[in-house]
Amino acid sequence: MESKYTPGEIEPKWQRIWADKGLDQAQEGANQPKFYALSMFPYPSGNLHMGHVRNYTITDVVARVRRMQGYRVLHPMGWDAFGLPAENAAIDRGIHPAQWTQQNIAQMKQQLQQLGLSYDWSREVTTCAPDYYRWTQWIFLQLLAMGLAYQREAAVNWDPVDQTVLANEQVDSEGRSWRSGALVEKKLLRQWFLKITAYAEELLTSLDQLTGWPERVKLMQANWIGKSTGARVVFKTAQGEELPVFTTRPDTLWGATFLVLSPEHPLVESLTTPDRRAGVRDYCQRAAAQSDQDRTAEGREKTGVWTGSYGLNPVNGEALPIWLADYVLMGYGTGAIMAVPAHDQRDFEFARRFELPVRLVVQPPGETLGGDSLTAAWPGEGVMVNSGPLDGLPAGKGPGQSVAVAIQWLEQQGQGQGEANYRLRDWLISRQRYWGVPIPVIHCPACGVVPVPEADLPVTLPEDVEFSGRGASPLAQLESWVQVPCPTCGTPARRETDTMDTFIDSSWYFLRYTDAQNADQPFAADRVNGWMPVDQYVGGIEHAILHLLYSRFLTKVLRDRQLLTCDEPFQRLLTQGMVQNLTYKNPKTGRYVPAAAIADPSQPTDPETGDRLEGFYEKMSKSKYNGVDPQTVLARYGADTARMFILFKAPPEKDLEWDDADVEGQFRFLNRVWRLVGEFRKGSSAPTAPLSREEKTLRRAIHTAIQAVTEDIDGDYQFNTAVSELMKLSNALGDAPCKTSPVYGEGIHTLVLLLAPFAPHLAEELWHHLGQPGSVHQAPWPRYDPTAMVADEITLVIQVMGKTRGTLTVPADSDRNALEQYARDSEIAQRYLAGKVVKKVIVVPGKLVNFVVSD
Repeated sequence: MESKYTPGEIEPKWQRIWADKGLDQAQEGANQPKFYALSMFPYPSGNLHMGHVRNYTITDVVARVRRMQGYRVLHPMGWDAFGLPAENAAIDRGIHPAQWTQQNIAQMKQQLQQLGLSYDWSREVTTCAPDYYRWTQWIFLQLLAMGLAYQREAAVNWDPVDQTVLANEQVDSEGRSWRSGALVEKKLLRQWFLKITAYAEELLTSLDQLTGWPERVKLMQANWIGKSTGARVVFKTAQGEELPVFTTRPDTLWGATFLVLSPEHPLVESLTTPDRRAGVRDYCQRAAAQSDQDRTAEGREKTGVWTGSYGLNPVNGEALPIWLADYVLMGYGTGAIMAVPAHDQRDFEFARRFELPVRLVVQPPGETLGGDSLTAAWPGEGVMVNSGPLDGLPAGKGPGQSVAVAIQWLEQQGQGQGEANYRLRDWLISRQRYWGVPIPVIHCPACGVVPVPEADLPVTLPEDVEFSGRGASPLAQLESWVQVPCPTCGTPARRETDTMDTFIDSSWYFLRYTDAQNADQPFAADRVNGWMPVDQYVGGIEHAILHLLYSRFLTKVLRDRQLLTCDEPFQRLLTQGMVQNLTYKNPKTGRYVPAAAIADPSQPTDPETGDRLEGFYEKMSKSKYNGVDPQTVLARYGADTARMFILFKAPPEKDLEWDDADVEGQFRFLNRVWRLVGEFRKGSSAPTAPLSREEKTLRRAIHTAIQAVTEDIDGDYQFNTAVSELMKLSNALGDAPCKTSPVYGEGIHTLVLLLAPFAPHLAEELWHHLGQPGSVHQAPWPRYDPTAMVADEITLVIQVMGKTRGTLTVPADSDRNALEQYARDSEIAQRYLAGKVVKKVIVVPGKLVNFVVSD
């Protein structure tokens, strides 16, 4: 064994050996419990960042420990490879998206392999590969057959100069196109949706089953689903059309003084009178140019326009003017609201702005107010007034209160129906882009929408396309690809030219890993049911809503299609914290300054302006000049040091602050372990009986470490304290005087075994140096011996008047009287009690004896 620890030689050697032996391949059908460990797969941008390193290291430690604990482990990796950046690269650099993506995958895969991550690369999936997206298209056809995929008109971002659809990411903060600079408009296009709302209630209620998820993630999902209960009420227009409205406060119907529609509501055209048409058209165009966030922003001045029409209030027959206002969105509820300005602040501001009446129907406690005297809406409790059959009732949603009584009254009168509503909207999956999964349908003038036959899947992306960023999507411009015969009747027809939202690709990839080489189906039932659900899922909090929600939805759909049996895809979820670094910013200019440009970090100043800089920790980012390239760390210290630092610096769910000194500290620790094991010389393997005091102390340290590290990993993944325990054990071995004892040998072997999941290359090298057969990663995880942790002796603290004067080693089973006697007889007591009167003796069993004295 070399005298110097050289990770640059050790790590590539073991990575090659592990790959050649297929050490990390998942075993099918073995007589072992299963464990499915999964990190969220990356978009192949070309380079790993420290956030990737942290995510993947955390999952790798879990996977390695479970293997050593006797589980058959599935720990795969793949690539979320469709997406806008590749198409942008094609436009900007003239390189095909597939080529750009494959180059990036090759580079990132090499970087991942340098980290020593125990992936089963035989199950690698790439979502842009036809052998993967064939099954994405097949899943879409299942949704279509179940009535869960449909088309309707929806608004898109439209660049009026380039005449093209823009993704949200291509619209800047001022609402302008990233390429042409034109103000982006909203345009209605016929698009594909998945009916996730059909599963809204189950998606909400089954959150309670996810006991291994962080509460804040479950709360975020519950809020996104956004269940509210109330009533659906239909207003009739003068033109005889029905205008349904959902309200959570049907008890305030008697206080409604006008109706408000979203500018995108389908009845706008028919409800607008000729004299109001020009103003309404202008208003709708202006509303279409704004984002939903801007339209609903708090404190924003209300705008609107009257259509010229009225709707009849079903509870009292009152004609209410129908207005348009941009603060009402078509994507929530029915796109129409009844406005009760006395009890809703947005409606109140709108009514004051346009001089509309305000009618109080909930009298605040202890007050007598009218609508004209209100200075703000009253949304609180009170007593119902001016509300016909509800007068005198307490306002509220409890039993016997106004809301429940109002719903009952509406249903009895045939004027409304109690209903639950959800903030969740159906999932719009259409993208007018090239680099995505083609939607496998054909539009036939005779047959309508026709699914592509399963035998014809995949519908592959054509390669002879032009990327200009202008006009219709590249697919729509390629007539040779678009024009096909209808598979049902043979009539000339056209392919669907939209591609799917990339969230679809990532909403089922964890299922494909269970049977990644299957060419006949997306996964076999025995394989998917044998591995699912994922036992531990690790990823960023930024995916807490959409990715996790869509994955849950598709899992439930495929369950109902009898393709798998689990209800939820991810049993346990860990959202790791961000990796932060010291960041410098000029508070006057808002400009970030690289640390390398700062001459004196103790007094950081802007090298260009001389302004004093603010220094703070922030998420690593290229734009903030605070990133640390993992390749630089690997080249200097090796993967094991990077892993150890990542795991030691902070608990996995907390943000991690980068510190070069702590990285160096972990490198020094691994060097100490290297020397400790390298200097070990095997002595007698026969245990001595009885063990000496030093041997008992060391053995207690060994088994305390086994217990602590195991509990840290099996519990809440407190890897930082687990690494601390490894350091303690290393120190105990370094300080132990009994280096030829079998107990010392046990300690050396235990240290290497416990270190293996954290620093896999170093542990493997040391394992073989110790002459052990096979791989350390296939060795059994050590079990602690409870008897070794029972102390025969304890250290007794001797105090006089509460001040510690020394310690004494005494039998652990000594009672109070014995402890006091040991303390009195000690040399410490003889010295400090001489000439003094002992007035009182305080004994704390197992800890201390305190003498209270007087002169």
